[in-house]
Amino acid sequence: MTDKQLPGSPFVHYKNDSLMLEEVPLTQLISEYGTPLFAYSKAAMIHALNAYERAFKGRRARIHYAMKANSSLGVLRVFAQRNCGFDIVSGGELARVLAAGGKAEQIIFSGVGKTRTEIKAALDAGICCFNAESEAELDVLNEVALECKKVAPISLRVNPNVDAKTHPYISTGLKDNKFGIAHERALETYKRAATLKGLKIKGIDCHIGSQIIEISPYEDAVSLVLDLVDDIEKAGIHIEHLDFGGGLGIDYAGETPPAADALWAKLFALLDARGYADRDIFVEPGRSLIGNAGVCLTKIEYLKTGDHKNFCIVDAAMNDLPRPAMYEAFHAIVPLQTNSRQTANTSNVLYDVVGPVCESGDWLGKDRSLNVRVGDGLAILSAGAYCMSMSSNYNSRGRAAEVLIDQNVTTLIRRRETIEDLIRQET
Repeated sequence: MTDKQLPGSPFVHYKNDSLMLEEVPLTQLISEYGTPLFAYSKAAMIHALNAYERAFKGRRARIHYAMKANSSLGVLRVFAQRNCGFDIVSGGELARVLAAGGKAEQIIFSGVGKTRTEIKAALDAGICCFNAESEAELDVLNEVALECKKVAPISLRVNPNVDAKTHPYISTGLKDNKFGIAHERALETYKRAATLKGLKIKGIDCHIGSQIIEISPYEDAVSLVLDLVDDIEKAGIHIEHLDFGGGLGIDYAGETPPAADALWAKLFALLDARGYADRDIFVEPGRSLIGNAGVCLTKIEYLKTGDHKNFCIVDAAMNDLPRPAMYEAFHAIVPLQTNSRQTANTSNVLYDVVGPVCESGDWLGKDRSLNVRVGDGLAILSAGAYCMSMSSNYNSRGRAAEVLIDQNVTTLIRRRETIEDLIRQET
């Protein structure tokens, strides 16, 4: 097998029977850093970012990386060096952005449960804007701002009741979701916000979900938001920026989401037709920038055969890569090496790929056709987003190490957690 490319990213491919990330053989990473291990391609991140930048050329638009997708400092620094802004949802994320070299004035603070301490820290840092998600939050933002003798820049996150046609756990724009202010209440809430002396209205925000693979939900959301902006400005309240969130999907299992530049060509046409070409446009992509840039490397510990199921037991688990357990999400799983034994007398076997955590839900892939042996390495693809950032220490397992690949150069950006790390804070 020579130079075979896999679905998802052009930077993950086989070369001479060895799986590569950019120019680095992944077996080399396992030898040097062990498993489980997350590896990220810098070129893949930049490739994804370039699609947004092409779409925004000549526009008053700014990209804010939604860092909940992957908040590792080495990843954040890649985007900070490209002058991206950041979308945060906690005080901890604020601290991480600043530590990675991000600019406070390019930070948007989203999330339904901001604490007074977090709000004060963001005001002191001088962030761009708070995306307020409830009327009660407006009162708290106003109170904290007045206590600090500051003015809090805000936009309201409006819930347009648009179906993003994605998994219910990652749909955020419907009436029964916890996010945002109901579309029907938005105008009155803007009027009320305009009376609060600690607040300055800057914009409007809308985010309808994640792993969206169709254009139509975005078009519906943009149309509803622009209708609302018309009404808000008729009431004498100016909207400086329009924030349309993120949520663009990636290819996990043959999905065909629109490219970022194709999506935004359609959305800018809609904005232009409605007369909003002169506004500042914010977007907050996460998964589409980092998801296909990452792989999770793991080693086979046991092969277990049964009457009804065969199990490939690996050293990665649901604490390392929780998406399958949480969402029944699909990740392609492939061997690090394909070699002559696959043409010998052995054949592929159907396995459930599972981890060592003591839960039946600890699976990484079901019914996968593999020709493997104990000790082989596997790569779990499209693992850049919502894997390491959602990992845990369940079963007292240390978090995995992380490396960043830049052509043929490998940098350790997070060392593997030890048992000493896990118990250091306990007595």
